[in-house]
Amino acid sequence: MFLLILVYLGFAIVRPQDYLPGMAGLPVMSATLLLAFAGWLLRGARTPGAPQFLLLPLFVLIAMASLVVNGWSGGVVYALEQLGPSLIVFFVLASAIDDPRRTAATFTVIGLCAMVLALHSVQQAEHGVGWTGMTLGEDGRIRYVGIFNDPNDLGLLFVMALPMLFCLSTRAGFLGRWFWRAGIVLLLAGVYLTKSRGTQLAVLMMGAIWLWQKRGLLTAGTLSFAGLVGLMLLPSTRMNDLDPDEESAFGRVDAWYEGFDMFKTHPLFGVGFGNFTDYNTLTAHNSFVLVLAETGFLGFVTWLAFIGYGFWMMWRLLQLQAGLTQAVQATVRAVATVRPPARLALAQALPAGTGAPQRQQALARGTVAAAPASGTVADHADAAAAEQQARAEQTLSLTLFCALCGFFTAAFFLSRSYNMMLYTLAAIVVGHYASMRSRHDALPRFTLSASGWRWLPISLVVIAALYVLVAVLLRMS
Repeated sequence: MFLLILVYLGFAIVRPQDYLPGMAGLPVMSATLLLAFAGWLLRGARTPGAPQFLLLPLFVLIAMASLVVNGWSGGVVYALEQLGPSLIVFFVLASAIDDPRRTAATFTVIGLCAMVLALHSVQQAEHGVGWTGMTLGEDGRIRYVGIFNDPNDLGLLFVMALPMLFCLSTRAGFLGRWFWRAGIVLLLAGVYLTKSRGTQLAVLMMGAIWLWQKRGLLTAGTLSFAGLVGLMLLPSTRMNDLDPDEESAFGRVDAWYEGFDMFKTHPLFGVGFGNFTDYNTLTAHNSFVLVLAETGFLGFVTWLAFIGYGFWMMWRLLQLQAGLTQAVQATVRAVATVRPPARLALAQALPAGTGAPQRQQALARGTVAAAPASGTVADHADAAAAEQQARAEQTLSLTLFCALCGFFTAAFFLSRSYNMMLYTLAAIVVGHYASMRSRHDALPRFTLSASGWRWLPISLVVIAALYVLVAVLLRMS
């Protein structure tokens, strides 16, 4: 099941069936996805406990209902066709990631696929056409085939994959480290060639989050500001056009305003899933406004909760892992510096048969010293291994948090509420949190019954903030 869903992601991103003559017309994506789904069903359709497994199907139902309410009963099939693959990917991938190694394996597949597309982008920028036969856009921006035909979608993939490559470079040996570093440079070149201001801001945001967690808020703020100034000075980034009066920016603000008008006239179910451009010539250019306008308040609350729980999970996980890492480091220092008799007392044996994850948790909680005297001795090597594992798990979680922040920084300026890569990222987040929760009892189990009510006032605050932002930008233009 896990291997099949990774193969599906490879076909969905690289898309050889769209340009290789021998694969033209072959339903490789549909077949692979159905096989992965069948494998999940045969395993008992088990899912880890997470509210997203209820929220996403509910959102799909609301999207269907929004079309029926607006007079198109056939829209039920249309909404299912558009959202069904993302729904299956989420369920299968989130259920399959039950170990940190599988999280890293998913990073590897997405990272390698993104590197292939970045290589195509460099070739396309140099020669005007890539090996797929796809030419540069009229404005000189790179693009790919299929769902990445839009430079902004291509940029979103690069943004999502960048922190994954950083993570993989920290886990690899000498040669692997330099391979992934080369991939990072390649993806940064791809982001630059998209000329997408949203994705460039997303890269800065991810860098700021990473520096904040590693070096503190002051360093993150200073270097991020310097990075923004540098981007504005570079040619072909379009960052120096960040002005409400600029044509593209004004069109976005105007679309946001029209989206709120749609919400006012259709507050409960919106104007219907996929119907925004029936009411406005441009799409919303904002993932939040798009959901609000097309699916109304019901759809917005559900979608925002689905997204919000992912951020909440990663934040709680980072808090816990930071404490665990510090505790393990303290244990390593203590075991390494105390005299042999005291060291033996501090590093008391864990019960025979204790595995590495349990040993790590015991070291982190400080319960090693209280363990019974019988069994094997947890010495300095055990403590060092526990520290290494704690750091590796923390890096995985920070990678996902950065990817979320980067993706939604870009998505704030783009209409990507239903993008498959969004639900792929959400699946990795949920699966990783579930696998970590099985190892750390201190992590909470999120449920709609306990915390679902919070998303009603949060949604109202987000809607009000968006409305104020639109009003201010319209006055400035």
